[in-house]
Amino acid sequence: MNGIVMSITFSPEQEQIIRVLLATGQFKNVDEVIQTALHLLAEETLSQQVWLEETRTKIDEGIASLEKREGIDGETFVNQLLTQLKQAKEA
Repeated sequence: MNGIVMSITFSPEQEQIIRVLLATGQFKNVDEVIQTALHLLAEETLSQQVWLEETRTKIDEGIASLEKREGIDGETFVNQLLTQLKQAKEA
């Protein structure tokens, strides 16, 4: 597998983070630290994209429901939300 050769300059703060991570023994070298960081960044980015798509779908469904007059009034919504929060807190 051929990779791209890059030269990276770390700030003193970034270098310190890398040194601390290497000192834990969890990582063998800087490459492993960077690889793990990039993997976590990719996972987080994908997770945010999924959340955004799901949220947009829910908003679209809510708008369609309101246009069909299937929605509920704000007071009912807030009361339902408070009931759900209370149940979650008790669980």
